[in-house]
Amino acid sequence: MSRGRRRAWAELLRLPALFTVPGDALAGAAAVGARPGRGTLLALGSSLCLYEAGMALNDWADRAEDAVDRPHRPIPSGRIRPAAALVAAGAFTAAGLGLACRAGRVPGALGAALAATVWAYDLGLKRTPAGPLAMGAARGLDLLLGAAASRAAASRAAGTGAAFAGAAFAGAETAGAETAGGGTSLRPIGALRAAVPSALTLATHTAAVTTVSRNETTGGTPAAPAAALTTTAALTVHLLKLPVGRGAAAPLGLPGPTAYAATAVRPLLHATLNPSPPLTQRAVGAGIRAMIPLQAALSARAGSPATALTTAALAPLARRFARKVSVT
Repeated sequence: MSRGRRRAWAELLRLPALFTVPGDALAGAAAVGARPGRGTLLALGSSLCLYEAGMALNDWADRAEDAVDRPHRPIPSGRIRPAAALVAAGAFTAAGLGLACRAGRVPGALGAALAATVWAYDLGLKRTPAGPLAMGAARGLDLLLGAAASRAAASRAAGTGAAFAGAAFAGAETAGAETAGGGTSLRPIGALRAAVPSALTLATHTAAVTTVSRNETTGGTPAAPAAALTTTAALTVHLLKLPVGRGAAAPLGLPGPTAYAATAVRPLLHATLNPSPPLTQRAVGAGIRAMIPLQAALSARAGSPATALTTAALAPLARRFARKVSVT
């Protein structure tokens, strides 16, 4: 494959944005108190594949609009054929579903829900009022996928994998069970419930950024970036008020939320003052990158400092590669 061809696919798939994906699975694992392992890796691989499916499908669905507003994009510029993008979307979806199913029945079901949400968004919901909610739901489901896969793997390691699948689908009672060491071990549904607040936080941020992105090619009113700015401030305050989970280093209590705000606030403020296409696109890009410190903050608050540090380390890589290939 020629260099120009590789560049075209990197643009189509928005490769720098991939650095915002691993933190979903890692934050999900942290939320349910599971150490990242095989299940987390399967969820992470599934997330990456389904994310790229969404990127390819997005450009395929928008090819007529991009021919007018963004003729430099890979499909309207003729560098990638529409059929190739659609095939790539299907292949990535199949791979993502396969990896999710390998993690267990519950992760497989969540992976299917995530894939359905991605396709529904790109093929129909994007231009409706439900679009931002659908995109937020996709990120929330991605975090829950990581939580379910990590907990399933931990349960199997403890010899309780069958109980995990059965309880999850039968709606069994899910109160914490006392462990031999005196701690509390969450059963499946309880574990997923523990991850819901983190999933909702990430979904809220994603929905706000998606609302801003609807005007990134034409500009618009200050309302969308102002609302996203308010959402960012509210989420930052919420994160700062959350107690740091046991085992998290004290310094991690602040940098996650403050780094999240520092990444998103200034570009959103500029877009609010002047909602032109360039500043709106810059605000959207910053909002996408801000997911990384947000994921790190969620992991730190859940008492997983190592996971938080691993996630935070992806931020400089995302910034570096975003200078070469746009994430929007």
